[in-house]
This record gives sequence, C-alpha cells and structure tokens, in this order.
Amino acid sequence: MEQLGSMMAAGATNSNQKSPPILAAIPGGYRDWKLISVAHEDASLNDIRAILGNDIAVKAYREGTFPFPEGSIIARISWMYEPSEENNKIFGRTQSFIAGPPTNGVQFMIKDSKKYAATGGWGYAQFNDSKPIALSSSCFVCHQLIKERDFVFTRYAP
Repeated sequence: MEQLGSMMAAGATNSNQKSPPILAAIPGGYRDWKLISVAHEDASLNDIRAILGNDIAVKAYREGTFPFPEGSIIARISWMYEPSEENNKIFGRTQSFIAGPPTNGVQFMIKDSKKYAATGGWGYAQFNDSKPIALSSSCFVCHQLIKERDFVFTRYAP
C-alpha cells in the first residue's frame, strides 16, 4: 500500500467534471503481475485484452474474496487483433489471430474505499503513450452496473 500511496494523485472523480489522474505514473513492474484472465471485446472496441493483478488482487481472485481488499490493483492492457498469416498458411484457413497494435492505453483500477468512496471504492486510471490522462466518472458509469461483484467485470480464469 505504501508503494501505491507514492503513485497516487488526486482523489475520486465527480460526475460533472474531470479530475487530475488517479496515478501520476504507471506502477513499476505491472507487466510482471500475474494474469487474471484474457478477454475479447467486440463491437466498437474490437480488441483482445489481458487482465493482470498485483499480488493483493490475485490472492483475492483466487480465494473468491469480495469485496476486494484495500490496495488491490487490476490492470487492463489491450491490442487490436489480426490474423496471423504465418500460422494461417499452416492451417490452410484463417483461424489464428495474434496481438496487433496496442489500443486504448493501459488502464488500472485501484481499491481504496475511503479515497474513492464516490466510485464504489475504486479509482480508475488510464495512460496513453505512458502519459496519465484525466478521467471523468465515465468508467464508473459501466462498473456501477456490476456492484454485486465489487464493480469488477473480470472473473478469474484458473
């Protein structure tokens, strides 16, 4: 939690205005966090994504702990997906897809029930090209629809 505290910027967002970024910097080593799940988003997002978690979040996922404990951080990285010409030549048809260019930056959810009480105890952060961007409460608009899972869409894929 101390490591997280040094990265925190301003508090929770208000539904009518943008606030400064929740995190001032991308958490160091987040790409080495454990994999929680993978997903494909269709429609306008049309991407593939990996959901990673810090040790606190992964332990909670594995034990089925809800709500998530304070200090949990969940990261989402995503890419366009594209056919693998090399693999598909071997298979004789288009069936293999690989990660293409990254999309929609990297996003984080940070659990701090006091600081982010207005958004279900979670702060939302996004970085585009390694630069933090200010978010309105737009993330919470969708996440509030899954309150029974502590506002988290992703399920653990063992």
